[in-house]
Amino acid sequence: MKFLIIIPAHNEENNLPFTLDSLLHQSCKDFKIVVVNDGSTDGTQEVISKYADKDSRFTSVSLQKSLHQPGSKVVNAFKNGLQSQNMDEFDIICKFDADIILPEDYLETVKDSFQKNPQYGLVGGLLYVEKDEQWVYEGNSNKHHVRGPMKAYRKECFVQMKGIRETLGWDNIDAILLENLGWKEVVLTELHVKLIKVKGADYTIKPADYYGRYFYFLGLNPFLAYIAASKEAMKSRSVSFFIKIIRSYERCRSQKLELKISKEEQKIINSQRWNMLKKKWLKM
Repeated sequence: MKFLIIIPAHNEENNLPFTLDSLLHQSCKDFKIVVVNDGSTDGTQEVISKYADKDSRFTSVSLQKSLHQPGSKVVNAFKNGLQSQNMDEFDIICKFDADIILPEDYLETVKDSFQKNPQYGLVGGLLYVEKDEQWVYEGNSNKHHVRGPMKAYRKECFVQMKGIRETLGWDNIDAILLENLGWKEVVLTELHVKLIKVKGADYTIKPADYYGRYFYFLGLNPFLAYIAASKEAMKSRSVSFFIKIIRSYERCRSQKLELKISKEEQKIINSQRWNMLKKKWLKM
């Protein structure tokens, strides 16, 4: 099985070498890497060129700088990288971040997992961050969800779900849609991926506004959005936080902002969320 690995990168000259070195030293060598330089103003392109000059498996696509919006920017860069290649030549489509360090057996283990389990559609490891000079589990998501920085899709699954969506919440939408198509999302907990910097640290959007927009672009109906908002507010024990999230969500609704998912996909997502709610909260 051959990998196509797309890596969006914006001003990652300090982190990107770690990512590319970890790929260079993979035990599995059958891959093509496309680093998408998304309007970098630092030495990112020089880093890319250094690897491309030495190894033909490393290539690049250069874009003008796009607006730094959670979700849409990185997916737009990913899609540009994908369009530069012929997908028919590959079996596994990966979206990796430019600030991760993969264990040497990462690609080999992912490949073996796909080969042994035909129902697997999305596979990835667990993210670890550095804390007090030790690498610890990030813990921002449950251990059954493949996080955005290290997605590996079986090509047939990726095509059936019509790729990933250029929107906030894309890395949850994909999991819901592929599951509805009969594929499985699987986390290989033995694969520890080091995350060099904290995700979202360079976003300017405020947390409450983020959640409101996230719930809207995920396609949640008002009832489920309000439930989700209350859950986030309870974590911070703040009624005002709940109100701010709802205001953000309702602002998006009133503006009728474009969703990147179809009406049918919205139904699928809301049905999945409702089933989760019944199972976890209502014990039904």
